[in-house]
Amino acid sequence: MKLFADSACDLPKSFFDENDVTILPLHVLMDDNDYEDLLAIEAKEVYDAIRNGKHPKTSQVSPEFFLEKWKELAEIGEDGLYIAFSSELSGTYNTAVMMKDQVKETNPNMNLVIIDSKCASLGYGLLVKEAVRLRNEGDDVRTIERKIRSMAAHMEHLFTVEDLDYLAKGGRVSKASAFIGGLLNIKPLLHVEGGKLVPIEKHRGRKKVLRRITELMAERGDHLSEQTIAISHADDESIALELKGLIDELFRPKSIEIHMIGPTIGSHTGPGTVSVFFLNKLSK
Repeated sequence: MKLFADSACDLPKSFFDENDVTILPLHVLMDDNDYEDLLAIEAKEVYDAIRNGKHPKTSQVSPEFFLEKWKELAEIGEDGLYIAFSSELSGTYNTAVMMKDQVKETNPNMNLVIIDSKCASLGYGLLVKEAVRLRNEGDDVRTIERKIRSMAAHMEHLFTVEDLDYLAKGGRVSKASAFIGGLLNIKPLLHVEGGKLVPIEKHRGRKKVLRRITELMAERGDHLSEQTIAISHADDESIALELKGLIDELFRPKSIEIHMIGPTIGSHTGPGTVSVFFLNKLSK
């Protein structure tokens, strides 16, 4: 079985190489150059550019790239599973489906499952890691699909950004929702609802917003001590480690993974974002 994931899952390139998962790169547009996310540009470059006043833009995985990969899959006759970045945040999922339909016109027996994760960053990345585990244990594509869809439906995203204006400019939240941009030391708290980014609260100061994140984890999480919890950050490892310390102290999870938010999502969040991902119901 072939597994596919796009670069918005924010897993490092080494993960794809070591686990036989095909990268489908989104694109970062900066300085009149078009970079393949994860393959041709690193997150640190994007954050440094933003700090220097640049405004990188992004685009979805190209139709041509999908067409190439789906044709390859049809030719080898293997089952395929693609877990996609939320369709509410990118057109990538819809393009993947269109290209699949095109290939199936001449390859009707191609068996490719495409899942709209409704997730982002390491919330999406945890789904990809679970799919790898299930594949390695011998589950077939339909069993993995069922389990991943269930897991995706229970994936919580909580995050805070330095400035909601970054997300508003990229269309990831409405301009009306960017209600606190520029106010001194006010930290917005957001989550993902139906695949969309939704501001839910605002707090003054970093310590207060991190403490509130852990309070919401306690309210929403299911058996957190049995989970792998993921933290992603936008070039601010110190805040990620501070949040990790709070989570370790309060919940003693099975493990905590920390990765940097990649170029695509980082282009919209800006530096200083920190996110945490966990399940509100353990998959059985």
